[in-house]
Amino acid sequence: MNMITMKGYGVQKQARLNRLKNEIIEYVSSRPQCSAADIVDHLSNERKMRNHGLTTRKVGFFIPRYLSELIGFTLDNSTGKRLYHLAA
Repeated sequence: MNMITMKGYGVQKQARLNRLKNEIIEYVSSRPQCSAADIVDHLSNERKMRNHGLTTRKVGFFIPRYLSELIGFTLDNSTGKRLYHLAA
């Protein structure tokens, strides 16, 4: 029985992650006080990144995990939503 061993380093996965991070940073820097829904709309419709895999809920987990040093958020008093901006 022959076993096939995968020797990949995840280069394409890392490149996709870096592109997604760069797109989010670029969008938040150009439009401060945007919501997660705005970010997902920009990625899906304007940038045509159809299979980026982020939903509005997942953006709330993605940004603190990967971009916490660059992007901060404040809570909107009326709706309770997070509004993202560049960290100072």
